[in-house]
Amino acid sequence: MQAAGTGLVWHETYMWHDPGNHAGVLAPGGFVQPGQHVESAESKRRFKNLLDATGTTARLRPIAPRAASTEELLRVHTLRYVEHVMQLSRTGGDVGLQARLGPGGFEIAALAAGGVIAAVDAVLDGTVGQAYALVRPPGHHAEPDGCGGFCVFSNAAIAGRHALAARGLPRIAFVDWDVHHGNGTQAAFYDDPSALTVSLHQDRLFPRTSGGIDEIGAGAGTGYNLNVPLPPGCAWPAYAYAFERIVLPALEAFRPQLIIVPCGFDAGINDPLGRMMLTPEAFRSMTALIRDAAGRLCDGRLVLCHEGGYCAATVPFLGLAVIEALLGHRSDVCDVVQTRADGLPWQHLQAHQRAAVDAAHAAAASLPWWTGARAAT
Repeated sequence: MQAAGTGLVWHETYMWHDPGNHAGVLAPGGFVQPGQHVESAESKRRFKNLLDATGTTARLRPIAPRAASTEELLRVHTLRYVEHVMQLSRTGGDVGLQARLGPGGFEIAALAAGGVIAAVDAVLDGTVGQAYALVRPPGHHAEPDGCGGFCVFSNAAIAGRHALAARGLPRIAFVDWDVHHGNGTQAAFYDDPSALTVSLHQDRLFPRTSGGIDEIGAGAGTGYNLNVPLPPGCAWPAYAYAFERIVLPALEAFRPQLIIVPCGFDAGINDPLGRMMLTPEAFRSMTALIRDAAGRLCDGRLVLCHEGGYCAATVPFLGLAVIEALLGHRSDVCDVVQTRADGLPWQHLQAHQRAAVDAAHAAAASLPWWTGARAAT
């Protein structure tokens, strides 16, 4: 039986993570004047503010985060890397490629990872049916022995390892729709058949050298890592086709006991770090499809954790659509982002987009465990 209610993990401390000065999408230096980092607190805080202003927060059940322990971090990361973050947290500094933390950043990053664990526990305990962890810093680019892309610890992967190791689930699945490849989550489970990892992302955007359809896992995990690299300019019809051909059939064939979604909003229209065209209604539809799949496959057990999304004006509306889809409720907010996007050209499924999805499907359909998925297409 599915538990009622949707949970929300939130803590003001997440907004205190300091990624340093930047200049939007550019690193400062030379003739580039320093400014606000693109991964500032603004888009996340405005997301939470819109939930408050629309009365949506009152419909959610609060889930208190707690810090991930060292033991929990070590289920994904090496001791060398965890100690490096601890040491650097004393003064602040760069922890990896395009990843920085300020003084005290270790504690905030551990609270972000622990916040997703708390969401998983609330769902598995039946306290809530599904949950959204509005955490920061993001995590899906953090690999076992290093990080990048604004991430520190691999929040979703750490929570997934908790579900497997501490809660005894035999199978879990990740569906990552951030515009950038979920290389950290992929690395954490690359040789592990107990986790299906699926990433839909803009082809070779970040990291430039990962996320290809040939990256299918290794050893016992061969076949359980699926990448869907999409060309720039994809709108909802292209993503819907990817869900129809790959994501949903893969979930049906794998039959996880928990689904975790690294939920980035940088595939949203107008995002400065992506070139996709997803609208609030697209995110609403993706969330509804995953929610329904979780209902069929794992008693509705679903956790979404916040990743990218860098346009402070649009992210709140994209995020509200996701939360409303989880709740099964639609507020009377005037969605100015959707209104602005309606009627823009090139939102249909184009031939080259179909071909990209078909190529990813062909790679997946050749895998031994894909029998059930092939029958569903």
